[in-house]
Amino acid sequence: MAGRSPETVLDFWFAELAPAQWFRRDPALDAEIARRFAGTLAAARRGELWTWRRTAAGRLAEVIVLDQFSRNLHRDSAEAFAADPQALVLAQEAVAAGHDRALPVARRAFLYMPYMHSESLVVHDEALRLFDQPGLEDSLRFEHRHREILERFGRYPHRNAALGRASTPEELAFLAHPGSSF
Repeated sequence: MAGRSPETVLDFWFAELAPAQWFRRDPALDAEIARRFAGTLAAARRGELWTWRRTAAGRLAEVIVLDQFSRNLHRDSAEAFAADPQALVLAQEAVAAGHDRALPVARRAFLYMPYMHSESLVVHDEALRLFDQPGLEDSLRFEHRHREILERFGRYPHRNAALGRASTPEELAFLAHPGSSF
């Protein structure tokens, strides 16, 4: 099955894509990720990629599949966030074991991304510490922005529609501003 190795995932994410593509809404890219990695995401969600966790790079690849590819494959739906808890646990285990330090600093940002995607302020306390290192200054700025939204609303309002949550008037006013969604 295409995409069934950590190297395939990492080569795609870090070599085939430009950084500007990582966070941009692009239906063609979403379709390409679906074509190449839908089976890999399904396998990861079933816990079938545990052998990838033997290395820091393999763990990173599994986190990217669960945390990033899920957003591309299931954009604007609850499924986009369904693997977040699993990705966070994998990232927390990697950090606890010091595996993040075996990765180039630019790639660490994606191992830490599940912390940023969490709606828990406790988790964000750790995210602030993790992103506060040379080479991750831009990620740290985004972490601060994410945390400010959680402090204000207790959740990410831009997820409300996808998750079937009713938005408060304050959240609706916030969402009306450009740049309020990630």
